[in-house]
Amino acid sequence: MLFVGSVLVGVAAWFLARFIPAGFFTVDPNERAVKTILGRAQRLGTATTLDTSLADPLRPDERERYVYPQVRVIGPGGPYFKWPWERVHKVSVATETINMAKDFEDPSANSNGTILQAVTKDQLDTGLEGQIRYRVSDANLYAYLFGVKNPIGHVMAYFVSVVRERIADFEAPKAIPVAGAGSHEMPGETSALVGISINDIRKHMRSLNEAMEHECRSAEARYGVVLDASLITAIEPPGEVEPALAAINTAHNQVSSDISLAHARADQRIVESRRAVEIETLKAQTEVSPLVALAEQLTILKNHEPGVLQTYVRNVRLGLYARSQHAIVPERR
Repeated sequence: MLFVGSVLVGVAAWFLARFIPAGFFTVDPNERAVKTILGRAQRLGTATTLDTSLADPLRPDERERYVYPQVRVIGPGGPYFKWPWERVHKVSVATETINMAKDFEDPSANSNGTILQAVTKDQLDTGLEGQIRYRVSDANLYAYLFGVKNPIGHVMAYFVSVVRERIADFEAPKAIPVAGAGSHEMPGETSALVGISINDIRKHMRSLNEAMEHECRSAEARYGVVLDASLITAIEPPGEVEPALAAINTAHNQVSSDISLAHARADQRIVESRRAVEIETLKAQTEVSPLVALAEQLTILKNHEPGVLQTYVRNVRLGLYARSQHAIVPERR
């Protein structure tokens, strides 16, 4: 019995020395952790991603596929304790930036992950350069840790498919004329760049980036990755069409400059005409106002005493005679 007791004490001491110190762990400020017990993550009851706002961007058919349980997330701090049959999965939630052309399955693809190829609606093979800023969603860690094998690779593939679709179907938003002074609308005016999708994309790069961010909002519910921003910085056409595009752009810039100058001259003429009308109107009012005031005074005099008006006219006539050098008087017969 003494021997058996000594063996049990030795086993217990070995167990404590082997597993107790290794059972403590900490979580860094930019990390989150999920604990699994015998391979099963600790869940928050029966709650799923469909019970949160993460599922809002999903289509109805996607809501049936991307249903992940809500798990207990261990935040920064510690020390925490785990038993030997438990395992802690840590993940960094810091924002990271990656080249949008990087292929996790084939690093040599897309010119070694530097330029992403896409085809425009007019069948031009273009090269896209840019970055993606992303972070792991602590609200959907189950999808990131256990839902897919390579979540970042899935997100990149999803992003590439969306951006290629947007490039292939991209159309420049139609300009809305703004009413008011200085606005012009010329029915016969046509842009030299109509139908050239590369120029449209270059001019509306910001709207394309915003559209990509909107389209990729569902990545958090799909893969547990939040796309904070996508920034397409350059769009390069094929080398054989670059000179033609440069010539078209030069012609378009010249035409736009001429149209702008014509609009400016027209605006200036309109402003000058309005000012001239205002000046002449003020002059006419200046000449008319004394006459109107005189008529009002004469009316008052006539109403007050009928003979006063003839006296006023006689005095005015005498004043005119006094300033005149010659007078023509009709001969009385």
